[in-house]
Amino acid sequence: MFNGFLFHGLTWYNLLMWCGVTLALVVLNELTRRFKDIGILFFVLIPLVLTFTLWLPHTATPGTGASTGTWFHWVKVYSALIGCVGFMLIRYNKEWSSNKYALLFPPIILSVNILEACIRDFQVYGLHATGQVIDGVVMMSGPWNIMNGIAGILNILAISGWMGIFISKDENQDMLWPDMLWYWIIAYDIWNFAYVYNCVSDHAFYAGAALLVSCTIPAFFIRKGAWLQHRAHTLALWMMFTMSVPAFVNSPRWGVPASHNPQALFAVSFVALLANIMVITYHIWKIFKFKRNPLKKEVNIDEPAYMDVAREKNCFD
Repeated sequence: MFNGFLFHGLTWYNLLMWCGVTLALVVLNELTRRFKDIGILFFVLIPLVLTFTLWLPHTATPGTGASTGTWFHWVKVYSALIGCVGFMLIRYNKEWSSNKYALLFPPIILSVNILEACIRDFQVYGLHATGQVIDGVVMMSGPWNIMNGIAGILNILAISGWMGIFISKDENQDMLWPDMLWYWIIAYDIWNFAYVYNCVSDHAFYAGAALLVSCTIPAFFIRKGAWLQHRAHTLALWMMFTMSVPAFVNSPRWGVPASHNPQALFAVSFVALLANIMVITYHIWKIFKFKRNPLKKEVNIDEPAYMDVAREKNCFD
């Protein structure tokens, strides 16, 4: 199903490269989260240099028709970088980490990031494209764009518990969000893969599947509770790479083209919509059953996955 229904021409060396991309993102995420200086290097200094020496003059010039020359790629890379820098300020500055207004930044930047993609899905639907190459990408418009745009909005509405964000007391000083549980993350992953598959289909093998796995693995197995931090880091790293080497995902050897099959597009977005309907339904049920105001308190305090992360905070309170 994966090779043939979703993608065409998938080879063993594509799978090998997929594993290499995923591993590289996982390793770089670990380095940038464990060492402040490396984080500053990758998320402040290198982007500043690349913006004026490579992206603007060569690889991502707006208006040239290049796949990375659109407003969306520029907004995406800089919103991811702003997230990384903002999270570092919260992590390494005690005044920020204890300021309730500063703790609004993580849900806001996350919501904006999701909303950007929803707008793009709706925009692609409005193109009424039937396989044309637009901004270097094959576009197929259809009801799948609307379904997935709605799924993303539902995903935003299910965000809660940011007032419970805290900084770990170990040497890594991770930004932990106990109320952001595994089922929300999975629903986000499905929605985001569908977005990439809908709007940048031929990039979805790496920018969808590999990128999402690279932040989900550490969230589930390496540093639980820090999914948003993992997501910001891996997204920024990947966007910086694609802005610098835009030919990689479309190269004859390493690129994996999507099938552009309307049935595949519909199926992926339908699953994303269904997953997020289930999450928001459960979320609303918990709010009303336990009378928990998501704007004032955490919703999932009775969940074992919540307690696994929150226990660390309680040990130091």
